[in-house]
Amino acid sequence: MPAHASKAAWRLLAACVIANAACFLSPATAQTTTTQTDALPRAETSERQDSFYCEERRLGYWFYCTRPKPPEQQAPAPAASATSQLDAITATLRELKAKAILEPTPANVTAYIRFQRAQLDRASLFSDVWQRAIWQDPELDYTLQRPVSTLGKRQWQDARSAERNAAMAQLSERYGLFYFFAQSCGACEVMSPIVQSVASTWHIAVRAISTDGGPSRHFPNYTVETNQRSRMGLEPKITPAVVLWDALTGRPIPIGYGVMSADELQDRIYLLTSKEAGRDY
Repeated sequence: MPAHASKAAWRLLAACVIANAACFLSPATAQTTTTQTDALPRAETSERQDSFYCEERRLGYWFYCTRPKPPEQQAPAPAASATSQLDAITATLRELKAKAILEPTPANVTAYIRFQRAQLDRASLFSDVWQRAIWQDPELDYTLQRPVSTLGKRQWQDARSAERNAAMAQLSERYGLFYFFAQSCGACEVMSPIVQSVASTWHIAVRAISTDGGPSRHFPNYTVETNQRSRMGLEPKITPAVVLWDALTGRPIPIGYGVMSADELQDRIYLLTSKEAGRDY
C-alpha cells in the first residue's frame, strides 16, 4: 500500500473516533454547557435594550423608560386625644343649640334634641360607673368619713359630739377666752349669754372686754379695751369677737366674729385646738 494511502486511512479512523466520542457525551455535560450559555446576566441584556430604545432611538414615550416610583407608605394619623374629642362634642352641642334657636325648624330642633339626649345618656353611664366604683373601693368612698344617710349621719354626729365633749373637758387646763363686746352692739346682746353658757359648761375662764366702755349684764367684771385687739392682730371694728388664748404658747386663736350658736362655737374651738387642717375632710 502506498504511503499516502496509509496516512489517509489513519485520518479517516481518527475522525470516526472523534465523532463517536461526541455522540456519547453525557446529558449532564450538555445541560451544563447549555446552562452556561443561558446564564448571561439578564440585567445586562435589559440594560442594553433600555439603552437602545430609550437613549439611541428615544422611544421612551412608548416603552416607559422612566420607571414609576413605588408609592410611599403614609404614616397613620395619630388618634385624637380624649380631651379633643370631648371639646369636639361640646362644640357640636353648642352649634346645634345655636342653630336650633336661630333657625327653629323641626329638623334643627330634632337634631339638637337627639344629640343632647345622646350626651345625657353618656353622662348617666359615667355617673353609674362612678357610683359602682365607689361602692367597690372603700378608699374612694367619702361617705365612710362623712355619712350622708340619715342613720349613718346620726351615728357619726353622736360619735363626733362625744369626741368634742372629751376635748372640751380638758380645754380649761391650757386655754382661756377673750370676749370683745360693745354696749351699743345689738348682736352682742345675743352672743353674750351664749359665750357665758359655753364657758360655764366647760369651766373656761373668760375675760370680757368692752370696746366702747359700756357695761354688760352678763359679764359684770368686764374691762375696757386698751388696744388689745390690735396687739392680737384682730379686726378692730367688728363686735362681738371671740378669741381663744393659748397659755402654753402665748398666742391668740381667733374663733370668729358675729353671732354663733353654742354648738357652732364649741365645734370651732374643738377643730382649732384638736384637728389639723385637712384631717377632718
